[in-house]
Amino acid sequence: MSVRAVLGCLFGDEAKAKIVDVLAVDTDVVIRFQGGSNAGHTINFNNEKFVMHLIPSGIFHKNQICALASGVVIDPFQLEKEINALQAKGVSFSDRFFVDERAALVLPIHKVLDERNEQLSGDNKIGTTKRGIGPCYSDVINRIGLRICDLYNKETLKTKIDYLYKFHNIKSNIAELNVLMDDLFNFADKMSKYVVNLPYCLNKWLEEDKKILFEGAQGTLLDIYFGTYPFVTSSHTLSGGIAAYTGCSPKKIDEFIGVYKSYISRVGSGPFPTELNNEIGEKIRIQGNEFGSTTGRPRRCGWFDIVAAKYTAMINGIDSIALTLLDVLSGFDTLKICIAYKVNNKMTEEFPSQVSVLDIVEPVYMELPGWKENISLCTKYEELPENAQNYVKTVERLMGITVKIISVGPDRKQTIFI
Repeated sequence: MSVRAVLGCLFGDEAKAKIVDVLAVDTDVVIRFQGGSNAGHTINFNNEKFVMHLIPSGIFHKNQICALASGVVIDPFQLEKEINALQAKGVSFSDRFFVDERAALVLPIHKVLDERNEQLSGDNKIGTTKRGIGPCYSDVINRIGLRICDLYNKETLKTKIDYLYKFHNIKSNIAELNVLMDDLFNFADKMSKYVVNLPYCLNKWLEEDKKILFEGAQGTLLDIYFGTYPFVTSSHTLSGGIAAYTGCSPKKIDEFIGVYKSYISRVGSGPFPTELNNEIGEKIRIQGNEFGSTTGRPRRCGWFDIVAAKYTAMINGIDSIALTLLDVLSGFDTLKICIAYKVNNKMTEEFPSQVSVLDIVEPVYMELPGWKENISLCTKYEELPENAQNYVKTVERLMGITVKIISVGPDRKQTIFI
């Protein structure tokens, strides 16, 4: 049995999708376990770029099974749009794509609530994508959310939708709700061949000794409990979320692969100790094409942060590291890595839980010589310039975890296995 998980270990956008796509070659089943259409996965396939928000990255491999677990909140119309677009490109979904019947649905009301919440927050707004993800997860916790299995009972669906509007004190338009009901039933009809009781399928695949890969969305520092609260997403993005969201016993997961960028980026509001609000940060942004795949927003960029990285490795139980976008750091005379924080003139290597503390920390840096060479064509570790090798070794030494994968570009071929 081989069961692995690929986890983003920073603020998201670590190029997890590329790593999943590469590892899917040797995988039978790829399961996404949380998040919604606020996440964007960018894959380069057959010289064409695909941006997906819900469908797992392994879908481009013809023989792999892909599934969305109960922890994924699904915008039905976004999912249908993605399926149609990929089928038009020749991607097959028959007998290889499944959705857990427990997965909650993101409805138009959730997007209205998301927009309203951001407006009410004023200067303290989170910077959400306004895709309705947070309000949908809130409804699940309040036990009033709609799930895919509810779509197959007309009376249940109508009752739940009516109550949803009353609960949120939003006046419902009967004509609009009737259109929504019809759209949802049409969606349900098209999706019926994909809907399953996923824990039973998952454990059957385990008994058949299939190789399984769990794929997360966002990053550990955006976890609802262990991220930079309240500037976080609304789900568990770390390894512990896999069991809760999929029905797979944690004892059955063999390896946790942590995906770390060679620098750090963040989109939206929230603390960011190593952020570079200067020409260096702008150069990283341009070279790394750091603009959100979901919103197009420019990402904030900064130096690699060992304090944050070791914290996320610890709470995830990371076994090995995939270090991505190393090619973006080409062309710098000097590179920096944050090795500690200074808080009120005291040194610490602990990642603070309070935003008010993270806002005032001073990063303590070590400097490393950069490299000028273009490394995007390197296929072996030994082909990397000496200073690039030194950067990887330094990250590995400071983390105390082996770097097994290095990504030097978006294409599958631009991957170095150590």
